[in-house]
Amino acid sequence: MDEMTIGFDAKRAFNNNTGLGNYSRMIISRFAMEHRDCKCILYTPTIDEDLVGYFQGIANVESRQPNGIYRLLQSHWRSHGVVSQIKKDDIDIYHGLSHELPHGLPKEIKKVVTMHDLVAWRFPQYFKKVDANIYQKKQIHACSTADIIIAISEQTKHDLIDIMHVPEEKIRVIYQSCDDIFWYPIEDYEMKRLQKKYRLPEKYFICVGTIEERKNQLSVVRAMKGVPEDIKLIIVGRPRGLYAEEVFSEIKRSGLSNRISVLDDADFEDFPYLYSRSLGTVYLSTFEGFGIPIVEGMCCHVPVLTSNCSSMPEAGGDAVLYADPMNIDEISAQMTRLASDEDLRQQLLEKSKVQLEKFRPQVITKGYYDVYSSLMRQ
Repeated sequence: MDEMTIGFDAKRAFNNNTGLGNYSRMIISRFAMEHRDCKCILYTPTIDEDLVGYFQGIANVESRQPNGIYRLLQSHWRSHGVVSQIKKDDIDIYHGLSHELPHGLPKEIKKVVTMHDLVAWRFPQYFKKVDANIYQKKQIHACSTADIIIAISEQTKHDLIDIMHVPEEKIRVIYQSCDDIFWYPIEDYEMKRLQKKYRLPEKYFICVGTIEERKNQLSVVRAMKGVPEDIKLIIVGRPRGLYAEEVFSEIKRSGLSNRISVLDDADFEDFPYLYSRSLGTVYLSTFEGFGIPIVEGMCCHVPVLTSNCSSMPEAGGDAVLYADPMNIDEISAQMTRLASDEDLRQQLLEKSKVQLEKFRPQVITKGYYDVYSSLMRQ
């Protein structure tokens, strides 16, 4: 097939150190390195100084930023003004990596959008009313404009069909992978450095995610009362709003301050170490489009306890332990099993090797290449 020129919405890739940013960087970098005959052009209104060099050294990757008045109108540039630059670049396909596409893209440019979840539709109460409305309108436009919609799970596919009435034939399910750093063992010298840096307790569970209502850390905190006292909990995530304050208050009220700690400034590149030293990953979110910490935990060779709802069973398969995210006693019991039953732990770890094959970066990248190639043949 002839060379393709693909444009990517790279705002998240250049400005977000967490979920959507990690996803965007993985897709772009992996695709570009595995398909050197394809040119990748990244469109971003700004570039975080910590991420400015992320794609340097990949010869077939270029970036574009707004000029002139659009430097002051960055949001408008991303949704409208970028189109003039896209036309100049003569791209074949434009891929919106996080729920949206610019207005006014020419018909001859094929359009792909990734839909991660429909949280703004399912749980509008988690957002300011105006924000939920904006997110919904962006998603309506993107899904109506796109030639192909990537859903990151069957859960998201079903939501697109049931809630937004998107035609099923427009949707392709391609799972997420996690960042490359999770797929490789930690070097001995790094292990020693990180041991000094974090001084972790001997036995602990790790709970990764922004501290917000949907991530449901409150249930995990309450469940710790029923877990053996020599086991700690480390919550890794940034606090958000009143819910985080409620979590902190519950830790104090329950007398768990000596057993539960919060790391809100851990470096992302250190996450594999934090996972790998733990007894296991506890991820009891009430709703997710996918649930990447499940895959991260399996990649780091630790067992996982997660919710028995939403997309989590897709990510975990038969390789993880499940609990009702609102049943405190059940969570406590499953955490205790995970900590004490060595046979169970080994069974889950063996099964996780099989489950992880679905999420290898090479598998994900091939899925995207197949989508792009099919569009080029139309």
